Amino acid sequence: MNVYQRLRDLREDADKSQAEIAKMIGTSQSYYAQYENGKRAIPFERVVILAKYYNVSLDYLAGLIDTPRKLK
Repeated sequence: MNVYQRLRDLREDADKSQAEIAKMIGTSQSYYAQYENGKRAIPFERVVILAKYYNVSLDYLAGLIDTPRKLK
């Protein structure tokens, strides 16, 4: 699965808007939209915030595995 699609799917599963997630990770909605569309690379520190928020491992968020692993 595409990493950017995974970001979108997790956000939609959490019933959150791009604006809500953008605010939580400290960026604008337009930047976050670019992350989901693959037009801008997401900084690692924001990936870590998202992994913690969604309670999934970084390897799942990065698309390296297909089954989410919960954080401990």
